[in-house]
Amino acid sequence: MVEILANGGANFQSRMTFYVVFCWILAAFGGLMFGYDIGISGGVTAMDDFLIKFFPAVHERKLLAKENNYCKYDDQLVQLFTSSLYLAALFWSFVASKLCSKFGRKPTILLASLFFLAGAGLSAGARTMWMLILGRILLGFGVGSGNESVPLFLSEIAPVQHRGAVNILFQLFVTIGILIANLVNYGTSKSHPNGWRISLGLAGVPALVLLIGSFIIMETPTSLIEREKDDEGHKVLKKIRGVDNVDEEMKQIKMARDVAKQVKHPLKKLFKKSSMPPLIIGISIQVFQQFTGINAIMFYAPVLFQTVGFKNNASLLSSVITGLVNVFSTLVSIYAVDRFGRRKLLLQACVQMFICQAAIGGILLADLKPTGTLGKAEAMIVVVLVCLFVMSFAWSWGPLGWLIPSETFPMETRTAGFAFAVSSNMLFTFIIAQAFLSMLCHMRAAIFFFFAAWILVMGLFVVFLLPETKGVPIDLMAERVWKNHPVWKKFMDDEDIELETQA
Repeated sequence: MVEILANGGANFQSRMTFYVVFCWILAAFGGLMFGYDIGISGGVTAMDDFLIKFFPAVHERKLLAKENNYCKYDDQLVQLFTSSLYLAALFWSFVASKLCSKFGRKPTILLASLFFLAGAGLSAGARTMWMLILGRILLGFGVGSGNESVPLFLSEIAPVQHRGAVNILFQLFVTIGILIANLVNYGTSKSHPNGWRISLGLAGVPALVLLIGSFIIMETPTSLIEREKDDEGHKVLKKIRGVDNVDEEMKQIKMARDVAKQVKHPLKKLFKKSSMPPLIIGISIQVFQQFTGINAIMFYAPVLFQTVGFKNNASLLSSVITGLVNVFSTLVSIYAVDRFGRRKLLLQACVQMFICQAAIGGILLADLKPTGTLGKAEAMIVVVLVCLFVMSFAWSWGPLGWLIPSETFPMETRTAGFAFAVSSNMLFTFIIAQAFLSMLCHMRAAIFFFFAAWILVMGLFVVFLLPETKGVPIDLMAERVWKNHPVWKKFMDDEDIELETQA
């Protein structure tokens, strides 16, 4: 067993043990499943065998040389194949929030793995359209369960001094899942006629790891104590911290539990004026994350690269390259987020993403006609710009979209508030997934200017409305952040602030 001695903030003692790191990795497979689902659908919808089986009309349009480049894949059912997962996840995230509160994080992670396994099996064995869509819906239930429970699990089981980096582990595994999906699609595209079945079915492998892991990991001490299982919570806290002296941290969790119990209706409390700053920021940052255009690129990267002139295998290989960029750039975030702060990373990324989206739009507007392809040099420039775009997103809006909501809600509204953040992410992921190919058809190159305009709005939001939360304890967020912000301090005059302080 490898152990690293560490002394956390607030005099909490801990040693980083092999077991707790193993728990982080096993739970983070929920993020890997999410990433695999994001990455796999675009490659599958670019495979001729899949289109012939389920979308023959789209395949016919694809073969017609005179067909508009931008409209080859414009089909609502093709988009529904991708987006149905996120509509299901939107609904299920609220169910998962209740399950997390009532039964704990561990059973919700177990349920996520079962949904993933069932969805992967049904998708891979699909003979009809309804089987295919039902498989995606089951995968969506898995995403809703996993995205609600895994970030909470990681935050609550991590020592205080490593909480930010451990939380980003979820996003790191999302990027690894996208990369694996791109590699799988690149390999299975050469396997006829069932390569697409292999791609969809291999989702069962990380789902199986998550299932096994859900029996190995322990419930979080916060969840146990929240449900009045103090003795068990104390025992688990000692095991995951690797020390016997956990009394100070135990006392802090119980105090937070007692304050949270005074709030009888967390959902009602969530909509009070004083709760608006974290709620508005939590929802807005998820909406903005989708309107960067990142998932349009990740879902449909093979389709996009085919549109600009790459052959099928070359487009899938280009997607692998963007996947590698995504993974390594997320590692930058783990290093930088607690050194440079949230705002600097987000603002730097806005500048880089704006330039990339505008440049891609400019190249396509000038050189990609409805028929024909880009020149080799222009196509390679588009790939480089996509990589630079993915790079900046991966160290900023990607991981921080999950981190910031998890650190700004107080305990009494954390589960409900995080559910709203997750569901907002799923809703706008669904909207982008369902609309992107149609938007590409009708807006053509202007779609990239559309996303660039949203990135400009995001930058202004960060400048004027997003305070820096680096190093601020959650229980002092109202006092140190919201009450000192020129805009949000106007929301902090409610009498319930005084009640919380007294509690």
